[in-house]
Amino acid sequence: MTLIKLISDTLAMGKQALVFVNTKRGAEKAAEELAHSIRNVQLTELSAEILHALSKPTKQCERLARTIEKGIAFHHAGLVQKQRELIEDNFRTGDIKIICATPTLAMGVDLPAFRSILKDLKRYGHRGLEYIPVLEYMQMAGRAGRPKFDSYGEAICIATSEAQKDELIERYLKGDPEDIFSKLAVEPVLRMYVLSLLAAGFVRTKKQLFDFFSKTFFAHQFEDLGKINALIEKILQLLEEWEFITSSGSQDFTSALDLGNEHYKTSLMGKRVAELYIDPLTAHEFVLCLQKAASMKTTDFSFLQMVSSSLEMRPQLKMRVKESEEIQQELMKNEEFLLAGEPSLYDYEYDSFLDSIKTTLFFSEWIDEKDEEYLLERFNIRPGEIRVKLDIADWLLYTSEELVKILNFKPLIKDLSKLRIRIQNGVKEELIPLLKFEQVGRVRARILFRNGIKDVADVKKADFSTMVSLLGKNVAIIVKKQVGQDFAKIEVKENKRKGQISLRDY
Repeated sequence: MTLIKLISDTLAMGKQALVFVNTKRGAEKAAEELAHSIRNVQLTELSAEILHALSKPTKQCERLARTIEKGIAFHHAGLVQKQRELIEDNFRTGDIKIICATPTLAMGVDLPAFRSILKDLKRYGHRGLEYIPVLEYMQMAGRAGRPKFDSYGEAICIATSEAQKDELIERYLKGDPEDIFSKLAVEPVLRMYVLSLLAAGFVRTKKQLFDFFSKTFFAHQFEDLGKINALIEKILQLLEEWEFITSSGSQDFTSALDLGNEHYKTSLMGKRVAELYIDPLTAHEFVLCLQKAASMKTTDFSFLQMVSSSLEMRPQLKMRVKESEEIQQELMKNEEFLLAGEPSLYDYEYDSFLDSIKTTLFFSEWIDEKDEEYLLERFNIRPGEIRVKLDIADWLLYTSEELVKILNFKPLIKDLSKLRIRIQNGVKEELIPLLKFEQVGRVRARILFRNGIKDVADVKKADFSTMVSLLGKNVAIIVKKQVGQDFAKIEVKENKRKGQISLRDY
């Protein structure tokens, strides 16, 4: 049975369905194909709300609005939060009948879907196109027939041949789910936990650290305390080397329990790193970059490249082959301003380095006031993904500010603070003074600036009627009140004799 027939059957039953596909583009294409087959559905108001979730709708917004109008939605990480919430809420009310989604929707979302239709059961991995794990299949299948909404549900896998049908039955219906493995041995995770335990004072000695981790799921699963302890030893050495912790002999302490055991104390820098929930390795690399920045000429590109190179920013924007020449040119243009070092051309990290340069260029375009449609076309990054990257960059720049304060590199604080405001708002530096006003974002700030209103003093001097023509009456009143000019009691009178409107400030 084809997907369209399955959906028609679902709708004829008066039920709803989730359709899982393996890519964002696939989800959009499936929703558009299904929308063409739907008749007598007109969700005009919801379609308009979805379309205008961004100040300037993108092609993705337009595509989604068209499918929503027919009661069909696509759902993936490329949508902004407001769009995802509208889709989920209206699916719960029954207005939206079908959602075509990537597997992320299968994680912890409780929706009234009678059917869960798995269109794609393969995904590109390290070895090409591979079947998804049984656990992932179970997550998606488990979205059907939720207890609050139905007494039972149907999970349907679409096979393209009899042979594949037999394969899917053996693999997913009769197969066992994969074992779950602890991620504690992953070094970034363990680094954060070791430093946090020490910073919080939960443990003070190496022995206490060993005892704590001996009670974890990792220790239970692998029964290899030697491996865990060796990793902890290595991390303690690194944290000392980075000056996040210091060690001292037990004679400095009075606890008899800890005699002969080394004690650890967190430095001011180490405590702040733990509080920021950042990988200590990233913090160390930032410290090196900021020390370098304190003694050289920097640009916005410098700090954006620093945060784009971090583990926290991964996955970075992937450089496509056709972009290689352009990115290399941008790299040469900004080479003297790099804070994170460039690896050897033959280093396995070099591709990741080029991806970080592309990610840096994306951030540079954003603070140069390029809109979401431009960024989608140039960098293949959707509005929802843009917001995620901006939030991470904001957090990492805030982290850098905090580190700079401890390092006492005061001149850098101003540069980082300004860049953070620009990342949050997507503006050039010249608009920062106007962003202080409530209700003024990148679009309204640019309108004011183009009309000669560039700062607080200009707002004070500006004629109220000019402000109304630029911002609208309600926003103009709010802005004027913020500079101590209360226009809330403006009386608008019609001059019957002249047929004019007069504004009087009380």
